[in-house]
Amino acid sequence: MRYGSAPRGRASAPPFYDSVMTDTAAEAPGAPNVFAVEPGGIEAIPPERRHGSPWQLFATWSAPNLEFATVFVGVIGVAFFGLDFWSALLAIVVGNALGSLTQGILSTWGPREGLAQLVLGRTAFGLRGNIVPAGLNTVMAGLGWFATNSVSGALALTTLTGMPAWLSLIIIVVVQVVLAFVGHDLVQWFERYATIVLGVIFLVAVVTIFLDVHVATPVAGHSFSFGGFTLTAAAAFGYAAGWNPYASDYSRYLPKGSSRAAIGWAAGLGDFVSCTVLMAAGAAVALLPHFNADDPTAGFVAPMPTVIRDLTLIAIAVGAIAANALNIYSGAMSFLAAGIKLDLALRRAIIALGFGAIGFFIALAAILNAEFGEWYENFLLVIAYWIAPWLGVVFVDRFLRRGTSIAEFIPESARYRNASGLIALVVGGAVSIWLFSDQTFYVGVVTAATTPPGKYSVSAIGDLTPVVGFVLAAAIYWVTFRLLRPAVGGPLDTEPEVIVGVDAADEAA
Repeated sequence: MRYGSAPRGRASAPPFYDSVMTDTAAEAPGAPNVFAVEPGGIEAIPPERRHGSPWQLFATWSAPNLEFATVFVGVIGVAFFGLDFWSALLAIVVGNALGSLTQGILSTWGPREGLAQLVLGRTAFGLRGNIVPAGLNTVMAGLGWFATNSVSGALALTTLTGMPAWLSLIIIVVVQVVLAFVGHDLVQWFERYATIVLGVIFLVAVVTIFLDVHVATPVAGHSFSFGGFTLTAAAAFGYAAGWNPYASDYSRYLPKGSSRAAIGWAAGLGDFVSCTVLMAAGAAVALLPHFNADDPTAGFVAPMPTVIRDLTLIAIAVGAIAANALNIYSGAMSFLAAGIKLDLALRRAIIALGFGAIGFFIALAAILNAEFGEWYENFLLVIAYWIAPWLGVVFVDRFLRRGTSIAEFIPESARYRNASGLIALVVGGAVSIWLFSDQTFYVGVVTAATTPPGKYSVSAIGDLTPVVGFVLAAAIYWVTFRLLRPAVGGPLDTEPEVIVGVDAADEAA
């Protein structure tokens, strides 16, 4: 059954599949076509196009974390916040565990309706209200993360080859944009094999680091502080949870009957293991006396023999590509989830090209910025500032709608409204930032009152913004949902097989 203009009981594919995918589907129904450009935009994936195994998500969420941006989170905890190794490691584990737990849960939502993550958010925010989180993720994923990872990949390639950083950046950007342009199946294929290659190289690199660094030996100026701990945990959470708004984008192609437990474990473990191992290595290498936080890539590979050093630099560059293939792809999905109408068969792919071009210039500006480390720290925390309250909203919404259909509220034509989500997101985010933010450009009221004098002093409480934002937004959504009473669907077993009219350019919209 399908929801929209198609009669219930018919199993015809949505319009864009009829016009663009006929030949591919006829050749191999349900099988991946790695090198064919994925057509359309954010339409629900029909049963005949579903394929894959839940455990492929382990590779999907491992490969993009096998890059230097992950390592640098560990560096931040020690070099910037003054933690000792074990305190930094504990903070890293806590932050990654929380971000990976939510990644696993959100990934289980994809196969039921075959919809992207920000599309599913329409139930919590309404069609127009969803423009805010979709817009935020478009900027953070398609531009912010894209620039961040492009910089780390380009710097690694420049360190390896000696070529100008701008030329390295062009090479990195072209490869990752091609992957995102082709689409889902090529991205999944690339992540699968990249996980194997990058996993082996980084494992050797990490072992080399820990053989050179004596983490049990106390280092002057590095010790536990609650402020440094919460800042590091928030940064780690911001990194691991940075993938949360993409989660179901890569599980929506799985068959509807796929094991939810397998999906959750695969996505969560892929995120957690890769992040934790590389961040731990970053925390360790930052303890070396010769480590230079102003040139962290060179500092990370400095203790390694030449062969391992060169392989690691190659892996850093490839890891950046693996991460940004997802960032551009999901950035384009978020852009369309905001309700942007493009009557083009390859609209998602074309948007990916546009993001690649804009992201290149942002990355080029970042390379020329000598304060990249400080900028990256701020960026990680800002991500956590909006994702945490967003998570509070969507989790409570999913709970309150348990056992019910969402098909009536997702299509463009439904024009569904739910002010509760936007109220909770804005108020929860604004209040938590106002009180507890700890940025170089803004310090919250409570945080400022607990920060000693000095430009780089660490607050006694660190940064509690994500925790407060999540709890506050969840509570506000629960209350406003009960007060405003937005519509709730019928029983889940009446939900149609495919929801049509999801994309603004769909004929049924």
